[in-house]
Amino acid sequence: MTLQGHFIAGPFDDGDPVTGHYYEAASPDPARAQVWGYTAALSYRPGDTLTLHAMSNAPRIAVEIARDGLTPRVLWSGTIEGGFAETPADCSVRGCGWPERLRLPIPADWPSGVYTIRLTVPGHESQHMFVLRAAKPAARVAMVLATGTWCAYNDWGGSNHYQGLTGPKGDDFAAHVSLLRPWAKGFVQWPEGAPRIPHASPLLAKPRYPHMDYARARGISKKYASSGWGAFERPFALWCEGQGIALDYLTQHDLHADPATLDGYPRALIVGHDEYWTWEMRDHLDAWLDRGGELARFAGNFFWQTRLSDDLLTQTCFKSRAGAEDPTPDPTRLTSYWDHPQVRRPAVATMGLTGSMGVYAGWSRCAAHGTGGFVIYRPDHWALTDTGLGYGDVLGRSSTIFGYEVDGIDYTMTHGLPFAAPDAGLQGDLTIVALSPATTLSHSSGPHDRDQFIGTADAEEVAQTVYGALTPETLGRASRGNGCLAEYRRGRGAVLNAGSCEWVAGLIKRDATVERVTRRILTGPWAVA
Repeated sequence: MTLQGHFIAGPFDDGDPVTGHYYEAASPDPARAQVWGYTAALSYRPGDTLTLHAMSNAPRIAVEIARDGLTPRVLWSGTIEGGFAETPADCSVRGCGWPERLRLPIPADWPSGVYTIRLTVPGHESQHMFVLRAAKPAARVAMVLATGTWCAYNDWGGSNHYQGLTGPKGDDFAAHVSLLRPWAKGFVQWPEGAPRIPHASPLLAKPRYPHMDYARARGISKKYASSGWGAFERPFALWCEGQGIALDYLTQHDLHADPATLDGYPRALIVGHDEYWTWEMRDHLDAWLDRGGELARFAGNFFWQTRLSDDLLTQTCFKSRAGAEDPTPDPTRLTSYWDHPQVRRPAVATMGLTGSMGVYAGWSRCAAHGTGGFVIYRPDHWALTDTGLGYGDVLGRSSTIFGYEVDGIDYTMTHGLPFAAPDAGLQGDLTIVALSPATTLSHSSGPHDRDQFIGTADAEEVAQTVYGALTPETLGRASRGNGCLAEYRRGRGAVLNAGSCEWVAGLIKRDATVERVTRRILTGPWAVA
């Protein structure tokens, strides 16, 4: 299959949309039509100076900066100097190092939001984005953008935390990734007509991944559906705008750097896929919760600890290689699972749920023919007010809100009701409102339906890392997970945790019951469970 646009095959690419390695990159040919750019920071405030670095084949670049929304609003446009610049082979790790092309003082009247930067030269166009924080809280709800996961999945230039060009053979994922590069195609804007991840392949046949088939055929990042503004936060934000629910915007990186980031906001919102967090992010979120903050989380796979460089521009996560390669002298800062025994900070302590008790649902051979939604166990919970849902009903089945990656907890059943296991590691009270099965194991009945993507590797890694050994018993424990809709009370605050990446699908598809629950959680009072 011929790759489209500026996508190229990695040195060990096998040509398969699922297992292959291909990526978008700048051309070394100075004459080829191309334009790329990135900002010097992920987020800004009014009064800061936006700095744009760019390269192109053309001497001038047309630039348009717009606040994204139901009707994107262009707030600045003009032309800037262009020109070709070399791109380092390790740009994914160390940054592109392109010249500074624009310094723009951000006006005080620009509202908080996600701003797109459209760069155009004859024959090519690309997009970048930055986040504008509010000078002071203007909305009751702050959306905390999952920028740790954006960084982890961005494969522009060839490397991310999943595949890459690093290591002795040049075929390892990158433990370090830089923000000083463009966002991969599909991260800023969802590709028109593109499929989402959940897909139930026919039983007794090899599972397929339509989103990855689509991406390779159309010249889109392989990870477009896994992370980025376009996949999760944007459709949720557009729904909020249509409902008249005002939001301010900030990033996980802001939360890392500033303990007071959430001060003045009674409620915060996380959407989609927030898999990667630093210790400092958790510290600052925990403190805000304990002071009385309320976090509405419609997201899944709270899983990995990361570290950020002092300038916030490089993210580190050694993942499965952490035990052997992470140089940290402090074992609690190991960039591995939050539930790794050495880290001693279980994920459930912050969110009430954890990715290691999930994590996959609705695709591959991982509960692909499962519920598609959350099975209700406590229909009298305040979050379900006026929905008409009863015990055993499934919330979001028709819109497949339970999917991709989900978060759960070890639990027991008593008289038909689920309760968190006593040794789960919670630092507060958890009420499980709804739950459905999930798994880390892509099961098969033989070579004819064996998955080559997820397979058994993730379940084996969870068994080894969390339970200390790979045995039939620990593999079974690791493979039997769940995803929950739950309320977690810690300190004076609370987390209403709808632990699924795909909750937003219910808003995209205008599922009336999912919309009602979402609106109730975002705007209504949170009664004590």
